Amino acid sequence: MTATNLPEPALSWSAILAGAAVALATSLFLTLLAAGFGVQLAAGGPTSPGSLAAFTPEIGAGAIAVQVLSAGFGGYLAGRLRHAWPTAHADEAHFRDTAQGLIAWAIATLAGLLLAALVLTPAAEHVAASLGAPPATADPVRAGHILAQSAFFTAVGMILAGFVAAVAGRLGGLRAEEMAGQAITLVVVE
Repeated sequence: MTATNLPEPALSWSAILAGAAVALATSLFLTLLAAGFGVQLAAGGPTSPGSLAAFTPEIGAGAIAVQVLSAGFGGYLAGRLRHAWPTAHADEAHFRDTAQGLIAWAIATLAGLLLAALVLTPAAEHVAASLGAPPATADPVRAGHILAQSAFFTAVGMILAGFVAAVAGRLGGLRAEEMAGQAITLVVVE
């Protein structure tokens, strides 16, 4: 098999991992930025009793915005940084680009959940206990409603973020194809 006959890989894993890393970093950055403005979007996650007591629909909407923006940015980069697929049909390139964005979102989501469960939640609970934070609400019905709202906003955010990441992956891929076409044109003109 010669170098020109090697099969092209269907996915660009380096681009996917880069997009996932950027999505996770963007999510952390936006969450910290919101905290700097006094908006507490992540008080230990939905597993923390203190965060459930403080949950409001406004916090849920802010969390959705963070998810969607970070997923879009990571998905775009996953599509934009991918290698060229010169032999792929346009429909196949479309599918691969959206898959790149979606996989980058999935990896970033799983990494973020692991980070939140293993590091951030215990740290937030420890800080809240040392500051004498009020305990979670004693009313189990109200706690159940708050948990349901939090789960709803999380699910909506995940669905929207996954969709935006897939679309952004395709947009990044289109831009990569456009730039590759311009580079070929420039080489031919010279």
